[in-house]
Amino acid sequence: MPEQHRRPIRRPSSAFDNIVGAHDPAEETRVAHATASALLTRVRADESGASAERLVAFTAEHGIDDIAELWSKAPSRTLPGALWRLYLLQLAIHGDPHTAALLYERGRVELHSADAAIAGAPVPADPDELVALIDTILRGAFRGDFAVALDRAAAFCRVQASGATHTADDYEPTEPERASELTTRALRLNGYGQDLSAAAVLWRQDSLI
Repeated sequence: MPEQHRRPIRRPSSAFDNIVGAHDPAEETRVAHATASALLTRVRADESGASAERLVAFTAEHGIDDIAELWSKAPSRTLPGALWRLYLLQLAIHGDPHTAALLYERGRVELHSADAAIAGAPVPADPDELVALIDTILRGAFRGDFAVALDRAAAFCRVQASGATHTADDYEPTEPERASELTTRALRLNGYGQDLSAAAVLWRQDSLI
């Protein structure tokens, strides 16, 4: 799974900066929450599912847009923070599905929990199947039970984190730098898993804002 923060992200235009207040963190936070709520509400209101399909396809091809960049600054256990993490997972899997599949399979074997079943990947999962899985999870966030989608994404993160941790152990004797990269990735994924699980609980309590 590639480093999630290395993919170029388009910067907001100067006009967009002026709208949200480029040097006003409070205003950026307000806009991040408002746009996340508006997008989720609008896409979920389209019963045909066409809006969700377009959104999933667009983010897979083009990455994070200007609005979603605002979400990256939101607290992790908020609606914009949760959406940001879902998009990062999608971009990472699409960016390097082969590594993702290797780490996922290693994690599935090593992790003695129900996380692999919750995530819902085939056994074993090939790269194309993992790409389809992460798109299905993101699609479910906009069309199905949002909390279930968050739980599935959290489980996915935990399986990947386990795979990265055990693979790092393999590399430690011969390629310590690679091992360090994988350990860092595992820590990040584990954090995402915790945040997404917490967001799912908050959503069920009508407290995810």
